[in-house]
Amino acid sequence: MNLRTPLANARGLGSAKQGTEHFWHQRLTAIILVPLTLWFTVNLFLLSAMEYNTVITWLNSPINAVLLLIYIISAYYHAMLGVRVVIEDYIHSEWQKIACLILVNVLVLLAELVAILSVLKICLGL
Repeated sequence: MNLRTPLANARGLGSAKQGTEHFWHQRLTAIILVPLTLWFTVNLFLLSAMEYNTVITWLNSPINAVLLLIYIISAYYHAMLGVRVVIEDYIHSEWQKIACLILVNVLVLLAELVAILSVLKICLGL
């Protein structure tokens, strides 16, 4: 039988302030991704029937390149936040949790870097 109050049990477990920051980052990226996903889907559908040079010309437009870069950054960051929540909730061993979080962060950052460099390479004509 535990005679401690719920407040006494919760003390010393850390600050509850980080969860709201994570929550707001996830909501902000979701709001950003809604119109960008619609834009990307429509353009992907339209560009699928076009030739390679037409697609390169489309991507060389500064507006399209910037919107695509914002989409890439937001999508990867949103995915990383979501996977982090799943890992923190379902992996209970502390060392496995930390290893998975590091692995996810590294893989997401590498994939994001490759996507950004690919867009920049096409835009800058390298």
